[in-house]
Amino acid sequence: MVALEQDRAPTVRYGVDLGGTKIEAIALSADDGRELGRQRIDSPRGDYAATVRCLRDLVHGLQGRFGPGSVGIGIPGTLSPQTGLVKNANSTWLIGHPFGADLGDALGQPVRLANDADCLALSEATDGAAAGSPIAFAVILGTGVGGGVVAHGRVLTGPNAIGGEWGHNALPWPQDDERPGPACYCGRAGCVETFLSGPGMAADHQRHNGSEMTAAAIAHAAANGDPACQATLSRYAHRLARGLASIINVLDPHTIVLGGGLSNIPMLYQQVPALWGQWVFSDQVLTELKQARHGDSSGVRGAAWLWAHDSEQRLRLV
Repeated sequence: MVALEQDRAPTVRYGVDLGGTKIEAIALSADDGRELGRQRIDSPRGDYAATVRCLRDLVHGLQGRFGPGSVGIGIPGTLSPQTGLVKNANSTWLIGHPFGADLGDALGQPVRLANDADCLALSEATDGAAAGSPIAFAVILGTGVGGGVVAHGRVLTGPNAIGGEWGHNALPWPQDDERPGPACYCGRAGCVETFLSGPGMAADHQRHNGSEMTAAAIAHAAANGDPACQATLSRYAHRLARGLASIINVLDPHTIVLGGGLSNIPMLYQQVPALWGQWVFSDQVLTELKQARHGDSSGVRGAAWLWAHDSEQRLRLV
């Protein structure tokens, strides 16, 4: 059963980032945010029960080293406010399950859950690349494409628990060869996620060149002068610029932060701002594009900070 719980004051905050390919857990000092330890393992794809067990074992392992503490979880989806079940997860084996309640049972303590991109946004707005920005939009470019919004220190949520979910809007201003777009697990075609996720980049490269390469391999080859891979990255930057321009038109954020594996591609931070002005409804674009200060592990820090900030997804077992 899900119910509200009052805040506690632990000395250690544990965060877990549940990704499509990896699960990472971290222990932070509750006093100053100092990292005490972390661990990363592969995600048990397609297996819900194994996912719960892996998270339990990760957290218990860290608690065995650093003592008891609060637990926050970032998931690639969200909990339905109506049912408490996972929805909108690109890790589709989580969908329809009471993940918060099951994990709380497994751990034997309360947990807080939030969308993984919200965790990234919270982390970077707290002590990262967007620190001091009144409005920040954070993007995860990885197995999926998530987004989160922090305004004046608070994660923006709403009645549908989908704030920041830009990845399941259509790619803005599509070109002829981008229509109708690739099929998406959400049931539609041409979603931003199908173009800008790591698998989306790999699929685009295969469509144009007939060769199978991972996004990481494409980025590496492009950096070493491969013309086909450079063309793939150029198409990717153009699409990312269009996608983020639509966000700027709606939110007008001071800072956009990129996280996830694809955020490590240096050329994006020059090419995307050079392009997005074509679609932003303004005479100038003052929004800054920055890489997550805490790297592709920033989301796990934000998960740990869920107990230090207001959250609408507070769970306890009663």
